[in-house]
Amino acid sequence: MAIGIQFSITLFSLFSMLHFTFTFSHTIPLPRFPSSLVHPELQLSSDSAEKNLYKTKFFTQILDHFNYNPQSYQTFQQRYLINDTYWGGFKKKAPIFVYTGNEGDIEWFTQNTGFMFEKAPHFKALLVFIEHRFYGKSIPFGGNKKIAYANSSTLGYLSSTQALADYATLIIDLKKNLSASHSPVVVFGGSYGGMLAAWFRLKYPHVAIGALASSAPILHFMGVTSPYVFNNIITQDFRSVSENCYKVLKGSWKLIEDTSDKKGGPELLQKSFRTCESDSDPGSLEGWLQTAWIYAAMTDYPTPSNFLNPMPAYPVREMCKAIDNSSRGNNNNTLEKLYDAANIYYNFTGTVKCFDLNDDSDPHGLQEWQWQACTEMIMPLGGNNEESIFPESKWSYDDRSSYCQYAYNVTPRPHWITTEFGGHDIKKVLRRFASNIIFFNGLRDPWSGGGVLENISKTIVAIVAKEGAHHVDLRFSNKEDPKWLKDIRKKEVKIIARWIKQYHEDLSFNN
Repeated sequence: MAIGIQFSITLFSLFSMLHFTFTFSHTIPLPRFPSSLVHPELQLSSDSAEKNLYKTKFFTQILDHFNYNPQSYQTFQQRYLINDTYWGGFKKKAPIFVYTGNEGDIEWFTQNTGFMFEKAPHFKALLVFIEHRFYGKSIPFGGNKKIAYANSSTLGYLSSTQALADYATLIIDLKKNLSASHSPVVVFGGSYGGMLAAWFRLKYPHVAIGALASSAPILHFMGVTSPYVFNNIITQDFRSVSENCYKVLKGSWKLIEDTSDKKGGPELLQKSFRTCESDSDPGSLEGWLQTAWIYAAMTDYPTPSNFLNPMPAYPVREMCKAIDNSSRGNNNNTLEKLYDAANIYYNFTGTVKCFDLNDDSDPHGLQEWQWQACTEMIMPLGGNNEESIFPESKWSYDDRSSYCQYAYNVTPRPHWITTEFGGHDIKKVLRRFASNIIFFNGLRDPWSGGGVLENISKTIVAIVAKEGAHHVDLRFSNKEDPKWLKDIRKKEVKIIARWIKQYHEDLSFNN
């Protein structure tokens, strides 16, 4: 019997929590993405076609922008979505709005970026949504995922710098084909896509005149942001709603473990949480609950949504209501309270009969973030202090590095992102040379801890919403939207209009 070192690794995509517990002598399980996340967004694809939200096109993209060996010149088909319904045309030098795609299927992000569609008529803008390489249908090596995802030799072409070069190459070619060389480009993005939008403006200022970077944690890297910030914000989100709710969540992990150790305990846990398996281990159950609390905090939107799952407005508040408003008092009923709270996230529609805690479905194609989290995107998350609603723990770079060596035979480069794009002394650095970036952050979003929260200059603006959640500003508007959200969108529109006006003035002056 082989004996190895066992420990847990949590790799956070900005939209998925990938959790691994492994022993070196055992096979590592695939990322777990609960099956209840699968359906709501993907069902929008056919509806989107009916609504003519976009047309699908492909661009022949080069494999490697930064080397000149024979393999670098291989090509792949990169998907992009386009909507020219409201475009004023190249003769009027009408703008082009480009979404810098995230770590997943571009249709998913497009269908949740209503801000661009709603503001296109005002600006007479062409809309373009570009898919990130190695995600969705933009797969190198002939579109063969088995080859593309095989090992570090092929996955080595998956990086943020390659993606940004893809976007620049595609945009320049598209403008040429449309005879739109004088049409200004503004890039948009949320989450990782927001990071890419900000970095694109910094790296390719000759291609884009400005960037709206929503919920973009460009500072969430080693030596810049504490690994405790992310979970501290989640803790505060729940605690700000209810002290009792906070205490129940904080004490839940010991309760689950104590219950599991008792005779008949596993059966009680299975019954209480309606899991499909009768022999679920407490670790899987705890991971399932943590996912619900994390995503509810991230998407604590002021109106009902179905971005990750169908959820009501202010899901954190609703979860705490489920815990606080119950008359159940003993430990067994505390488990039921926790189930009621998790049900807000996993089963708000009431259609799920039981939950498969070991389901490794990946409905939005987020799996390859695991590679990025093992190479350049070393974002220290998951550390928990004694006040956290999550079990106390420390984030370990060594654990991450050991896992990445085991999985890919690759050593992470924890300081590459801050070397390539900056991060330290961000105010001083960007004030010296950068311009025309909007950083939006909602303070209820745990990713805001790594965001830019203060103005850097007159043209690098931080818009902060105390009650805001993950890139809520980019979502489709709703008649129930609060005034603060409407005001933020109006402010963003005014700033973008100012960029475009200045661009046209400069163009006229130079001519």
